[in-house]
Amino acid sequence: MAAIAWDRLPDAFRSRAGDLIIRIEDYPTDEVLDALGIDDSLGLLGLYHGVSLDRKSVLDVLSQPDMVFLYRRPLLDEWAESGETLGDLITHVLVHEVGHHFGFSDDDMARIEAAAGGS
Repeated sequence: MAAIAWDRLPDAFRSRAGDLIIRIEDYPTDEVLDALGIDDSLGLLGLYHGVSLDRKSVLDVLSQPDMVFLYRRPLLDEWAESGETLGDLITHVLVHEVGHHFGFSDDDMARIEAAAGGS
C-alpha cells in the first residue's frame, strides 16, 4: 500500500526525492519514542530521519541516508479508529514525512496530498 501511495504522488515530487529510502516497520523503536517524548508506541504513525534538503549543504558528510519510516501497527490502529480509508491515511502520512525531507510547509504538503488524490 505504501508503494501505491508513493506512485500516486506527483512525478515532480517523487523525482526530486532522490535516494530517499522508505521503510515500513511494525512500531517505532523505544529510542525514537523516548527522543520525541512519546509514551504510547501507537502514538507515532511515521517519521522522517535525515537533514531536509533546504538545510543540507553539498559539503555535508552524510553518515546515513535520508529515510522515511511508516509504522504499520500505529497506522492500522489509527485507520480502525478514524474511519478514513487506509490508502488515504498512508498517503497522508507519506506526504507529510517526505515533505519534511524537502523542508515543506504544512500548506505545501496539503497541496501535494490533494494532487495525489488524498484527503
